[in-house]
Amino acid sequence: MTAHAPSQTRIAIVGGGPAGLMAAEVANAAGLQVDLFEAKGSVGRKFLIAGKGGLNLTHGEPRPGFDVRYRERAPQIAHWLDAFDGEALRAWARELGVETYVGTSGRVFPMDRKAAPLLRGWVRRLRERGVGFHVQHRWLGWDDDGALRFATPDGERHVRAEATVLALGGASWPELGSDGGWVPTLAARGVDIAPLRPSNCGFDIGWSAVLAEKHAGAPLKPVVLQWLDLDGQAHALQGECVLTATGVEGSAIYAISADLRERILRDGDTMLWLDLAPGRDHERLRNDLEKPRGKRSLGEHLRRQTGLDAAKIALLFEILPRDAMQEADAVAAAIKRLPLRLHGARPIAEAISTAGGVRLEALDDALQLKTMPGVFCSGEMLDWEAPTGGYLLTACFASGLIAGRGAAASLATR
Repeated sequence: MTAHAPSQTRIAIVGGGPAGLMAAEVANAAGLQVDLFEAKGSVGRKFLIAGKGGLNLTHGEPRPGFDVRYRERAPQIAHWLDAFDGEALRAWARELGVETYVGTSGRVFPMDRKAAPLLRGWVRRLRERGVGFHVQHRWLGWDDDGALRFATPDGERHVRAEATVLALGGASWPELGSDGGWVPTLAARGVDIAPLRPSNCGFDIGWSAVLAEKHAGAPLKPVVLQWLDLDGQAHALQGECVLTATGVEGSAIYAISADLRERILRDGDTMLWLDLAPGRDHERLRNDLEKPRGKRSLGEHLRRQTGLDAAKIALLFEILPRDAMQEADAVAAAIKRLPLRLHGARPIAEAISTAGGVRLEALDDALQLKTMPGVFCSGEMLDWEAPTGGYLLTACFASGLIAGRGAAASLATR
């Protein structure tokens, strides 16, 4: 269908997640006309889904420890956090009438733990301040004259913007709008993009049918995860994870997913070891297991002497050879360091977030593309990653603020 004549705006925000909405807010606060374009029928869909079990807005960990969570990108993201960190995010939420609290894990939640009231209040404030919202506008790139192209229910629409902030997300949860479809468009214009990869994701091991059918969905808690990073350095983390039909996932797995993924990409697979009984040492376990079991089954004996639940005992039967299950010392050793071989990360569409994207080296400090003046990038489409727990969301907000300010400042200097 033929496009209508191009419409005009000063600043176009493409993408209605937290980064895009924050970019719209700060650009609008600079007194500029701002129009936000969203591919879906409403904004903030992934934000709402992520907050379904309780919106984890940020984390109470003080800086610079907070910054370290961003791994190799910590120096760059520290610059964003200087402008808008976790405390600033809590203050911003308070301005919208949403008080927050720090949970026992250090995670920060709204008092009602809900995402919808915060998002509704935010969008209402942006509308009242004059931000234009245009939903069902899927970005297609630029036309030959530099206008933005959008697919809409009424045909293709072109919009001429003086500055543009792209906040297009990664490639996880594509049904919510983040499908990575922007990659070839920017790559064709010479933008340096790191391949998108799953982050905060589960991993495949390849269980037997018996384990998968009987124990998929079972939590493993508490456990201590032990793994190696790319340099071969050993690490350990206590937390919780979950058995899936194909492997493992859950908060502790997500926290170390970058190391696991990178080793699999390099080596084809990697090892993860689980301490199934953090509160007992090897000697105590061995002594308890050496006690006579009488007429009890081996599984019942294990349960009584170790305190392990059914899922953990099933893992022992899954991994240890049959004859080793009869040896107290071998079973005790496995309980303290159960070896799991991970063969691959789950598909990117299932991941909570993505790594890869527009390389930060392709951007200036204002998150403007060096090869495309007037075009800024923000949020998860940038090449950085962070664990869940509020770190991921905080950096999305902060990058949106940096990009929005940068777009506004670029017009002021013209």
